[in-house]
Amino acid sequence: MSDAKALVAGHWQWSGWLTPKGRVIALFALLKIDEENVWLLLQDADPAEFAARLRKFLFRSKTAIAVREDLHAIGSFATGAARGAALAIDADEVELDMSGAAGARTLRLSASATIPDADAEALARWTAFDLAHGLPRLPASQSEQWTPQQLSLDRLRAYSVKKGCYPGQEIVARTHFLGQAKRGLVLLESERPLAPGAQVEHEGKALGSIVSAVQAESRTLALAVLPLDAPTAALHADGAALRALALSEGLAR
Repeated sequence: MSDAKALVAGHWQWSGWLTPKGRVIALFALLKIDEENVWLLLQDADPAEFAARLRKFLFRSKTAIAVREDLHAIGSFATGAARGAALAIDADEVELDMSGAAGARTLRLSASATIPDADAEALARWTAFDLAHGLPRLPASQSEQWTPQQLSLDRLRAYSVKKGCYPGQEIVARTHFLGQAKRGLVLLESERPLAPGAQVEHEGKALGSIVSAVQAESRTLALAVLPLDAPTAALHADGAALRALALSEGLAR
């Protein structure tokens, strides 16, 4: 959805892949390591399946698409060497600044670092940080369901309405220039578990549905696609009361 050619080497941005109908298949961070190498850091999609689908579009024999099985992603809630959209590249390690208004956060991609034990609580906190800043996490059930506008990806500068030649571009641009976007993301909080796909209701009327959800620190955070003029009080999903929160800024790159 965004232009890799316009991306400066040593920098990264949010991007994604759309169906011809303008629905988001997957979101990812697009890293331009140098003039010859571009990495796609997938948030949720299966990398092997994603790579196989991309290879169908290869027309140049000198271009190769491969899954980096040797790399590991290590996140920390701390300030690192990277700043903003600039990558910190050192030998076999690449670092991204994934901070936002809620605090510092760093993601390190390494082929040599010692991998810490899995920490479900830390992973849930990381996902909650994403959702709080308006970065949807798309499980398989939500793939190919939503347009970039419905996912409010303009907040992350994750798509372009001027660059042509990507699947779904015509629909995305038409929606933008004709002002037809009527839905967007709303951040919700609940004391009960929530699941992607659950309907969000107001006074018994369905308004939209939940796209992403995570339980973290005795509460559930969720992102839902709702009408832009939807009420923010007296919302429910699966019988659970919901409270609308303001989305945090600072995760755009």
